Amino acid sequence: MAVLQFLASHGLAFVLVSLLVGLLLGSFLNVVVYRLPLMLERDWKMQAREILDLPGEPAQATFNLILPNSQCPHCGHEIRPWENIPVLSYLALRGKCASCKAPISKRYPLVELACGLLSAYVAWHFGFTWQAGALLLLTWGLLAMSLIDADHQLLPDSLVLPLLWLGLIANSFGLFASLGDALWGAVAGYLSLWSVYWLFKLVTGKEGMGYGDFKLLAMLGAWGGWQVLPLTILLSSLVGAVLGVIMLRLRNAETSTPIPFGPYLAIAGWIALLWGEQITGTYLQFAGFR
Repeated sequence: MAVLQFLASHGLAFVLVSLLVGLLLGSFLNVVVYRLPLMLERDWKMQAREILDLPGEPAQATFNLILPNSQCPHCGHEIRPWENIPVLSYLALRGKCASCKAPISKRYPLVELACGLLSAYVAWHFGFTWQAGALLLLTWGLLAMSLIDADHQLLPDSLVLPLLWLGLIANSFGLFASLGDALWGAVAGYLSLWSVYWLFKLVTGKEGMGYGDFKLLAMLGAWGGWQVLPLTILLSSLVGAVLGVIMLRLRNAETSTPIPFGPYLAIAGWIALLWGEQITGTYLQFAGFR
């Protein structure tokens, strides 16, 4: 209790603690981003074998978000605790495995640093409030979802749906919107992209996005209410169009190459939740409507 009172009365301390927690969570998110898709794939294969009445696979070693301990993908060296300190261990090891000296992906420290900085900003923006605590959970979830979608074009229900319910629960206390606005935000978020999906499919015969995108926008609507949806869709479309073209050019890929839309939705929704009113107000004032 004394610690909570100290953090509540010392804003800078709360920001620094959030930065530290964010760095640690960023290290764990790297594990989630790598292992969760593999865990889902194993589960899907097991379910498929049951449905097709095929013999089960031989027993496999435990594989979840906790076990086995992290290892070097090149030599199998088990990462020791002092080699797993966020950002600092990467710098101390000079970006190489302590055993085989193979390069460690820069993505690991970048994810840790991004998670830490985003957490610190949320703490600074909201102060020591319930809003900050709730949005920290959402920020971590959105970061994990974005990275998984970028890697696998997959938005796991095990991440999206719990956060959707958490948004509704948070707004039952009016943290970011009224419960009614949150409920209709979830409904409108899902139906808006669902309608675009089917319209595009009827016109072109192709699928323009996945069902995970519908659920993600529904989740964002559950957090910010229906009011955040127009800005979220607009920002995600603009950012997606610009960055999508850049990525295609850098990869020399064809325009038919699928591009995950989830990260753009996540970024746009996060921005809309924090600055939606200011952005909308500035635009209306600039356009002469105020």
